[in-house]
Amino acid sequence: MRDQEPAPDHTSRRLSTRETAELLGVKPETVYAYVSRGQLSSRRDPGGRGSTFDANEVETLARRNKREGSGSSSSGGELSVRTRLTLIDNGRYYFRGVDAAELAARHSYEEVAEWLWTGTLRPGVTFTAPKASVAAARRCVNALPEHSDPVDRLRVAAIAAAAADPLRFDLSEDTVLGTARTLIPTLVAALPPRSPNHRDEGPLAHRLWARLTVRIADEASLRALDTALGLLVDHDLAASTLAVRVAASARAHPYAAVSAGLGVLEGPLHGAASGLAHRMLLDVLDEGNAAPVVADELRAGRRVPGLGHRLYPGVDPRARALFALLEEMPHAAPALAAARDIVTTTARHTPLHANVDLALAVFTVACGMGASAGETIFAVARTAGWIAHALEEYGERPLRMRPSGTYVGERPPQPLPG
Repeated sequence: MRDQEPAPDHTSRRLSTRETAELLGVKPETVYAYVSRGQLSSRRDPGGRGSTFDANEVETLARRNKREGSGSSSSGGELSVRTRLTLIDNGRYYFRGVDAAELAARHSYEEVAEWLWTGTLRPGVTFTAPKASVAAARRCVNALPEHSDPVDRLRVAAIAAAAADPLRFDLSEDTVLGTARTLIPTLVAALPPRSPNHRDEGPLAHRLWARLTVRIADEASLRALDTALGLLVDHDLAASTLAVRVAASARAHPYAAVSAGLGVLEGPLHGAASGLAHRMLLDVLDEGNAAPVVADELRAGRRVPGLGHRLYPGVDPRARALFALLEEMPHAAPALAAARDIVTTTARHTPLHANVDLALAVFTVACGMGASAGETIFAVARTAGWIAHALEEYGERPLRMRPSGTYVGERPPQPLPG
């Protein structure tokens, strides 16, 4: 005789949207974001006044959020952040489960960004900047000293665009996505054009090109730039992305979150690394040989820029994809040869593979761009990923990104200083 299955429990208490939001410590809109992600189930109120939620399910989610927000993990206590965006695994990386290098090779930067934000591909999508936002950003950027670097200009442009947006404090998903689609083209439009043939419409890569070089764009170069933007959209919790999530955890609006990311990006070990590789490539081209240039780097106790990545024991997949496109650009041949010489020469000392910074440097040198162009490409591309992470963080418990300090100073009480 079969055991009888237990009767379903219909006694679990139901919570309103407001009660659920209060228990989770989030806004009511975020409750429905949990539903759309499959983290909560809802049922229509028989009275027709909204949805209700199972109290046990809500309490379980609240406990999980609290546990994950505490920063505890099984890997030595490092902060672990739940994300559905990027997975890096076995020498490859994926956006929402799709091979990111293949996605960037087949789709435009804007399409890759939409996929990361929404999980939906929108063929042919383009981003348009509001005239008022562009005008405000350009006024502020034009007031900067001439020696200001591109990331300075991007930070100022982001702040100016925020001041021009009265809805910047609305953190609902639709509004944040609308901000993303206008902020990125505003940042590009605010950069001073280097070519008289610049354009403020069409694919973003075409608009960005004229802000990076005086050369006339060819199809292969534009394709490489567009693919580079797509490859660099996101890369898990890089330092700048973590800063963005901390800002979003405090419910900073998306412009402020992006500004936090731009501030961290300027570090020589992050977004600025391609500029170091760019200068090294120029030195190798001047010398005609990588050996003395690499020797100078090693003698000074510096890492050779553009080589190695802590997440990839082999070749950085972003570099592999970009190098393949550079092979199709005849004018990139000298810079490619210099890059190969650097890798071969360095391999005698330590077996490191090329990373995306070296590939970016080959592209910027080949296209007659300045040393800061790679950082500009990186910053514009990564803005889309920062927005995606901010959106995820807005759906989590506020202020969860708050680690505890371990005090190692003098124990109190200490006498007052003289």
